[in-house]
Amino acid sequence: MSPFQRFVPVLVLLLLLPAGLRAAPLEVDGARLESRLQGLAAFGRNPEGGVSRVAYTDADLAGRAYVMDLLRDLELEPRIDSAGNILARRAGSEPGLAPILFGSHIDSVPHGGNYDGDAGVMAAIEVLATLNDAGVATRHPLEIVVFSNEEGGLVGSKAFAGILDAAVLDERSQAGMTIRDGIARIGGDPARIAAAAHRAGDYAAYLELHIEQGGVLDAAGEDIGVVTGIVGIDWWEVTVAGVANHAGTTPMDARHDALVGAAEMILAVHRIAREEPGTQVATVGRIAAYPGAPNVIPGRVAMSLEIRDLSNAHILEIFGQIRDASRAIAKARGLELAFRKTPIHEIAKVTEPRFRDLIEAAAHSRGYSARRMPSGAGHDAQAVAHVAPIGMIFVPSVGGISHAPEEFTAPDALAKGANVLLDTVRAIDATLSDERAQ
Repeated sequence: MSPFQRFVPVLVLLLLLPAGLRAAPLEVDGARLESRLQGLAAFGRNPEGGVSRVAYTDADLAGRAYVMDLLRDLELEPRIDSAGNILARRAGSEPGLAPILFGSHIDSVPHGGNYDGDAGVMAAIEVLATLNDAGVATRHPLEIVVFSNEEGGLVGSKAFAGILDAAVLDERSQAGMTIRDGIARIGGDPARIAAAAHRAGDYAAYLELHIEQGGVLDAAGEDIGVVTGIVGIDWWEVTVAGVANHAGTTPMDARHDALVGAAEMILAVHRIAREEPGTQVATVGRIAAYPGAPNVIPGRVAMSLEIRDLSNAHILEIFGQIRDASRAIAKARGLELAFRKTPIHEIAKVTEPRFRDLIEAAAHSRGYSARRMPSGAGHDAQAVAHVAPIGMIFVPSVGGISHAPEEFTAPDALAKGANVLLDTVRAIDATLSDERAQ
């Protein structure tokens, strides 16, 4: 991209925004943001230095209470919907305009880190605090959301969007209780889960700041990731069947070794995903050989296959190539092969192009570098996209580490992201057409 092309979105943003916003950009308080983030880290802290604030546990309840106290300090009235999501609304100056929603989640994986989800929630709170400190009113209401049980499959955000399968409520959560019981424990009402659902038009926009959870921004020295879309995910269970036999008495040219065939298939998965044009990724993350004895040729292998891409159609194209290559390997080795599609199916969602431009312009107007990039991980925004246009801001993850105690985003990097979130919220508020008014 030429310097002129990089400047155009900034120029457009500056021309569109009110004079007050152009002349005196607000600054978040980075020290306050970091202090609140570290305050949240106390709930569920584990010996490794991260957190195990798994949804529905005592640590989750304590963390949620901490967040609600922060919202009350901003003179907001937090409420809990029937799915257990926490919401709080700051009034706008123009009655009837749909709210701008932003936030993330605070539940973690077991033995996780202090930034996944937390950074987005604390940045959203800091944006509201900064607006309050400056006495700045917005046209649209601003609503912060803390989605429940994101790590357990976007439970809260799917309920919010009206796309949660009711059967999920009876699944067992990582806290050891059913999701139904977990929702009730955090103040939701699973019997009225449908009451949490929203329709298109209820919200003007949804923005989510999140750590990248990868190493692209950190390695490139980039400040801000402008997310272009969130990948779809499909998952298959693969079974390779051969003949179990004695490892000592069966000649090498007489074997039907299921594990050797599976190994060749895994290499084919890797090759196809790398060589095919696009940003797709394909992974075999679990494999088991049976009967599993050192002196027995494996007669059966079970393994997983996960494919992610910004296009669900392209996922199926990649799967077709992998399936055909695997069938050829199975035929050559005298093996039987079966693919079973699992219920894991996440629909790819693209971000709103206008929001991408505003996020990028906000970054450049402050002198921050920005890179457009897809999200390879799922996020609450993916569910909310069913009912509202979405935008996502990434901040760097040092070393690309996430879902681990070593997860880290530097305070100044997070403050930059929060400044971009602040500017983007204000830009959307100032420029969004009233066509989304309720």
